[in-house]
Amino acid sequence: MGARTGRQYLDRLQQHGPQVWFGREKVTDTASHPATRAAAFEIARLYDASLEEANREIALFSSPLTGDEVSSQFLVPRSVEDLVKRRKLHKLWADATFGLMGRTTDFIGAMLTAWSISADYFGPRARNVQSYFEHVRENDLFLTHALIDPPVDRSKSASGQPDPYTYLGVVRESSEGIVVRGAKMFATAAPYADEILVWPFAMREPTSADEPYAIAFAVPTDTPGLHFVGRESYAEGNLFDHPLASRFDEMDAVAVFDDVFVPSERVFINQDNTLVRNIWKVNSNAFTGHQTSVRLLSKLQFVAGVLKRATAAVKTDDFPHVRDAIGELTTYIELVRAAIIASEATAAPNDEGIWIPNVTPLLAIRNSGNRWYPRAREILQQVLAGGLLYQPASIDILDSPISADLERYFRGPEISGEERVKLFRVACDLAIHGFGSRHELYERLYAGDPTFLRIMTQYVQYDWSEPLALADALLGSYSASDVLGSGHAAFERASSGSVRLAGGGADVR
Repeated sequence: MGARTGRQYLDRLQQHGPQVWFGREKVTDTASHPATRAAAFEIARLYDASLEEANREIALFSSPLTGDEVSSQFLVPRSVEDLVKRRKLHKLWADATFGLMGRTTDFIGAMLTAWSISADYFGPRARNVQSYFEHVRENDLFLTHALIDPPVDRSKSASGQPDPYTYLGVVRESSEGIVVRGAKMFATAAPYADEILVWPFAMREPTSADEPYAIAFAVPTDTPGLHFVGRESYAEGNLFDHPLASRFDEMDAVAVFDDVFVPSERVFINQDNTLVRNIWKVNSNAFTGHQTSVRLLSKLQFVAGVLKRATAAVKTDDFPHVRDAIGELTTYIELVRAAIIASEATAAPNDEGIWIPNVTPLLAIRNSGNRWYPRAREILQQVLAGGLLYQPASIDILDSPISADLERYFRGPEISGEERVKLFRVACDLAIHGFGSRHELYERLYAGDPTFLRIMTQYVQYDWSEPLALADALLGSYSASDVLGSGHAAFERASSGSVRLAGGGADVR
């Protein structure tokens, strides 16, 4: 099949829609429902954008299996140029959604690419992983994923929950596959995804009793026994009053598996604590970190652009504290950009000649973006201040007896009342609307517990060789006897060149 159109995506969604519950309402046509249709349409737009002639060179490549054009999100990089091509596809899609859709399909596309590259990690099920990657690539499927267990009793492990199938686990198995029961949170975008990839992401050290929960698999979202419980939608406002929420609200949902059968060829890990616990070794953070950093770049650029326009509209853009605040945002933008480029420039090939992005700068962004984006939202609130509330309840005011008030009292020095309200409505969606609050929570937590992640990646697993070499070089350059003896011996040794240079021309990686 190869790369598909937006229409093909929507048609499949209507034919194979997942079962989603919004309160007591059961929905199967998520391509048409008000809570999900806008986001589905935006995904369709991304599929179509890849097929536009101006974008094909970066968005597509020839499948090694069929020769058909397939999406660059599945490109296994054989050079730095391939990494750049992947980045350009990520940026194309991130810009098209203003960085506001964190779970566009290129996120899981990046993850599956990493899994495919390191398929041997999965042992006897390596072929399952590789075949599934090829299936998704050749059919251009849109995937969601679910990792986190329901927060019923965080003090206990999976096996210690009130109900043994609170967390998703194996009920029974056979040569044909496994049957699973339990729930996962949150499956962002699941209501309009083709398939769902599942495995546990837990910080607690597992025991042998937790083995039935140590599973990884993928199934279509319309699989019998699987349903989703959606949160409140932010998407049902009109385009003018909620220009972002009405288009880009990614629906989050709890995935509930009620004795769902998973065929053996779709099982990637079956009741193996060790494999689940060490799944980070498949380099998925390198590829997903590449995608999420590019998306964060677009999102911060968008916020900064909105703030620049809004302050110019009301003539506060000359105020020093406003310029300083916007300058803080552009600092974050350039740090993210530098980390993305560094991850490509300092990438290295593995034993098979596949180039893996350098994960270190990407992890630094992942562990900083969860602080930077909330700060960006705070800057919007502080700089635009009461202007965020100085809005009519609805643009319907134009069709009312007081329509003249809009132009008289809501205008800017150089723009009309309608233009000013339009601009500030965008800022409101980001800064004070429920949609914006959800985005702040998302950026804080989408990669997991930020404290745990920072401790593990920036401390426990961090390469301390260069920082410690510098500290040790100084400490090794003198001793107490140097001072108690001749007094200046340490300085003399240093000036004579006997002290080894700490840096040693080390690679910036």
